[in-house]
Amino acid sequence: MTDSYQFNSVSRFTVGTQGEPGSRLFFLQVCDDEHQVSVKLEKQQVQALAHYLKGVLEDLPSPGTDHGLEEVQPLEPIYLEWVVGQIAVGVSDEGDEVVLVIEELVDDLDDDAEEFSLDDDLFDPSDSGARIRAHLKVDQAARFVETAAELVRKGRPPCRLCGQPMNRDGHVCPRWN
Repeated sequence: MTDSYQFNSVSRFTVGTQGEPGSRLFFLQVCDDEHQVSVKLEKQQVQALAHYLKGVLEDLPSPGTDHGLEEVQPLEPIYLEWVVGQIAVGVSDEGDEVVLVIEELVDDLDDDAEEFSLDDDLFDPSDSGARIRAHLKVDQAARFVETAAELVRKGRPPCRLCGQPMNRDGHVCPRWN
């Protein structure tokens, strides 16, 4: 069984990649004073999380920073703990933190499995997958949105006809059929 982590005071939350566009591996990294955890996820999960967080942030008070939200680089070494399955997003009762629960992708999911809430016991031994619960400050969530958008922009250019990513040697466009 892989480890679960509770981050009440996140010092770094970012997304990164390894490899060249077209064969990049995406990962999330969460750090505090004691732990550095990186988990693998898909580009579409990065895009969906960034899009959802952007909507959540519109309903929260501005972080109050007057400088730009610069990209946050991952820390080395990068060791991927596990693969991300589901991600839940919530807001603290005070409205000053975004709470993420990131679940490990497990093969033996039961169709009758109960859903979890942000208040569930993170370290319940009856669970088969690991979880990360991270309490982010509003500015950390905003920086993640900007970093994720920049990483996606650095990827393969989209086809002007179908919108699918193009490889360096082109691609088979379904619109040409």
